[in-house]
Amino acid sequence: MDAAKNSTEIQANGDLSPSRSELDAFNPGTGVEPKTESFLIKLGIALSVITIVYNLIEGLASLFLGAQDETLALMGFGVDSFVEVISAVGVLHMTLRLKKEGPGTQSRAAFERTALKITGTAFYILVFGILAASAVQIYLQKPPESTFWGMVITGLSMLGMGFLIWGKTVVGLHLNSPAIMADANCSKSCLYLSAAVFLSGLLYQWTGILYADTLGALAVGYFAFREGRECFTMVRSESLSCGCHDSCQT
Repeated sequence: MDAAKNSTEIQANGDLSPSRSELDAFNPGTGVEPKTESFLIKLGIALSVITIVYNLIEGLASLFLGAQDETLALMGFGVDSFVEVISAVGVLHMTLRLKKEGPGTQSRAAFERTALKITGTAFYILVFGILAASAVQIYLQKPPESTFWGMVITGLSMLGMGFLIWGKTVVGLHLNSPAIMADANCSKSCLYLSAAVFLSGLLYQWTGILYADTLGALAVGYFAFREGRECFTMVRSESLSCGCHDSCQT
């Protein structure tokens, strides 16, 4: 009798279907309707594609112009663009799987952790490369020829990152996805890095200080290390929730 009564109540309520309850178990308290979730997943896919295309162009331009002008900060910024590409590819794969299997799939936690590991590893690779390059530049004591292109590229980047940060944050919070929030933080980090490289360029142009470029590159390394550590902290956590009081909130 109790089982029949519970079944009747479930049917009457109409909002405790298996797929919905699975999603609520992973994503408690969001109250997002299935149609809205479908739209958010598609938006997440679009934002990942935009991030990949934009950062491929930005990264190639930064490496080419940074090598020409021998600016370590701009080259480090270019490598960071490829780190963003790696992060976005991981999130794109995850959101495509969610679109195919549904946001309530039991494999979702595994998708999230895999995407976080990819992003975190890429950040640590970037940190190692920047530290090595900074050591070489300090040893050689060779100043950059110009930081003009670094200021142009990072200035444009600062203008473009706001949209990506906002979009990913909205999608990540509503889908309660730590991987998407980590990717939003990756874009947010890029905004900080753009400012750091831009300011280091101004400092070198105004003062001619030899290590202004190196300081900008080390700022890139600091932000990359912080974000990589945060990714692996979330991977090790028992809950992947992105609620209001959790660390994946921006």
